[in-house]
Amino acid sequence: MEIPFCSSERASLGVEWELQLVDLATGELSPGAIEILEQLRPGGAEEHPKAKHELLQSTIEIITGICTTVAEAKADLAGTLAEVAAAAGQRGLGLMCAGTHPFTDWQTQLISPKERYLQLVERMQWMARRLQIFGVHVHVGVRSPEKAIPIVNALCQYIPHFLALSSSSPYWVGCDTGLASSRTKIFEGMPTAGLPYQLAGWDEFEGYMETLISTNAIESVREVWWDVRPHPEFGTVELRICDGLPTLDEIGAVAALAQCLVEQFDHQLDRGYTLPTPASWVLRENKWRAARYGLDADIVVDEKGTVQPVRQAILELVEELRPTAKRLGCEAELEDVLRVLEVGASYQRQRAVAAAHDGDLKPVVDSLLAELRDGLPATGPVGRPTEPVPGPGDCAGGHAA
Repeated sequence: MEIPFCSSERASLGVEWELQLVDLATGELSPGAIEILEQLRPGGAEEHPKAKHELLQSTIEIITGICTTVAEAKADLAGTLAEVAAAAGQRGLGLMCAGTHPFTDWQTQLISPKERYLQLVERMQWMARRLQIFGVHVHVGVRSPEKAIPIVNALCQYIPHFLALSSSSPYWVGCDTGLASSRTKIFEGMPTAGLPYQLAGWDEFEGYMETLISTNAIESVREVWWDVRPHPEFGTVELRICDGLPTLDEIGAVAALAQCLVEQFDHQLDRGYTLPTPASWVLRENKWRAARYGLDADIVVDEKGTVQPVRQAILELVEELRPTAKRLGCEAELEDVLRVLEVGASYQRQRAVAAAHDGDLKPVVDSLLAELRDGLPATGPVGRPTEPVPGPGDCAGGHAA
């Protein structure tokens, strides 16, 4: 099976941001995507070019065009965000983003009436119905399929870095799960989600996709939802590991990391280097540690079992990538990684708000709405909790909030 790879301009950039529609009075997720997207649809067009349906009617995904710099991608998202926010506000709805909603029950949600989603739910049943989760996906352009697989393999080494920075889903249906990223574990329930298989090259990728399609495991390549994957149609490597990010500042930070890493790997391949392919057990262990402990994780940095705080690993990575960021024009956005380390990742900020309100999660929703509107806070909470915030009663997997 031949899978054409539509090569992209080197280090070109695209970002996808999944937004939650929230009832401003109750804080609950609320359907509204159908009406909002219809209102925004240009005359004569089938849909808005940069605002799309997602699985749930309480979600709208906004996407960029093909961008050159991180600043351009942020500005692109901001323009579409303003359109969607205005239409949502007319209906008493606000916009926020986090890997999960703190307390809405997934069983109350309506599926979007698109054939693709209806077929997915029919095939996957409970595994798909509970996908009340939200993420940010970053695409970086790659010039050839021969480079795509080595870059995917090498990027996997940095999955804990991206996940720790973006973790924003400590709560699930009103419970503190004890995890920094419960979204990660929920999504892993899908049969083609999770860590990518470490393939030797594009031929192996084509062979694996042919097997999945011929055995009716999937209908198309787009149904392989790896944490990092090649996207043949776009000619990109797509980083899908990040939880939903509450602010454009944080989106810029992870986009800068992704663009710089892919550019660095591309340059190394041009110079004849062989990119690293980390051991599978290291990848699995590090992903779990980041999902559980977020920025407080100690990650495994070699096959001998050496560990390092992920905070330190992130600091070293930023320092390593500064020259690349200068060439790409994303120095300011790369520095925002350090701002996240200073004020805390979203899961830490959310827990601090809950702790300050005796475990009440409505103020957490209010804080997420404010962050999307105002940006990353200037300061972080003092003594922010990293473990579950006790609530009024016990809850499976954590504490009731």
